[in-house]
Amino acid sequence: MRKLDFGLWDGLGGYEMDQSATAAEVYDRHIALAELIERIGYHSYWIIEHQNSPVGQITSPSVYLTAIAAHTTTLRFGAMVWQIPFHNPLRLAEEVAMLDNLSHGRVEFGSGIGVHEHEFMRWGLDFYKRAPMSEEAMKIIEMAWSKGEVTYKGDFWTFDEALPAPMPYQKPIPIWAAAHSPAALDYAAKHNYHVAQNIDTDENIAKKFDYFRSQWRSYNHGGEMPRIFLQRHVHVAETDEKAHEEARQYVLNARDANRVGGGKIAETRIGWGTDARGMGTDGHRPDDAERGRVFREAGQSYEFSIENGLAIIGSPETVIKKIQANRELMGYDLFCANHQIGAMPPNLVEKSVKLLGEEVIPAFANEPVNV
Repeated sequence: MRKLDFGLWDGLGGYEMDQSATAAEVYDRHIALAELIERIGYHSYWIIEHQNSPVGQITSPSVYLTAIAAHTTTLRFGAMVWQIPFHNPLRLAEEVAMLDNLSHGRVEFGSGIGVHEHEFMRWGLDFYKRAPMSEEAMKIIEMAWSKGEVTYKGDFWTFDEALPAPMPYQKPIPIWAAAHSPAALDYAAKHNYHVAQNIDTDENIAKKFDYFRSQWRSYNHGGEMPRIFLQRHVHVAETDEKAHEEARQYVLNARDANRVGGGKIAETRIGWGTDARGMGTDGHRPDDAERGRVFREAGQSYEFSIENGLAIIGSPETVIKKIQANRELMGYDLFCANHQIGAMPPNLVEKSVKLLGEEVIPAFANEPVNV
């Protein structure tokens, strides 16, 4: 098992934009947060792309992360995910390669296909073709980063001797896949991508990571196994009692402002799309339906989130023990903490960020490493 690294997940929810005079104020606050976590020992900083959505307000990850690069020197950063179908793959390859050079090789490239039907509908994209679109795009991106020349004729994109520039600073740029379904996990294993998870219960994620490792071995890649990323809600306070007191209402209501089927999107003409769950007919597939159940349970019971690992809440000592235990269960080597739980006030978020950086992360610094 590798040394455990710690990242910060920074969602930049739409409610922050609603409460601020300008988007600039929100971006400035979060850039300062990235500067803080670099100083106190975090490995990486992560955002997510969404379009037409209050779920996140990073509509151009490459632009925002360029600002992060300019304000930091050692912190690694990426989007988990860039929503691949929304991009011309050659332009995206060039943008990320430029960002990698500007940061002297600190980019982590998280790829994903997107899950909300209405985001695609509003751009005139076929929601049900997003997987083959993404697969084709990833072939083009990898060609651009490895060959410097792209001639390709596919179902969605065609290029004739395109000459992407620059080449990435890193060789190679780390590629991650946000994977939930068995098919997505198998795809990541086949292509030797690092893999990330965030919203299943600990028990289900453990099974999925085991499946990924098994599939990866079956492809006989050789070399080092890809990295495994887990994201969770985290709140650290001075004592267990204080942590639960501060976090309870925010964990219970974490998704209220952006709840699928409700909120501002429900008031628009297109709404959440053709199905109340916001995922079209895909929302009824067994794996997606299970995550829907998890969301419902989490919105009704604080204890459900704690008992199933969706939120890690407590004193530094308790958080250390919980991370050690669930790491043994799941085998991840990058733990990404989402301290911004729903509408939790910035002062509580910053306190939690500091306690994790100053008291939890050092506890894992001298772990024995078995790769």
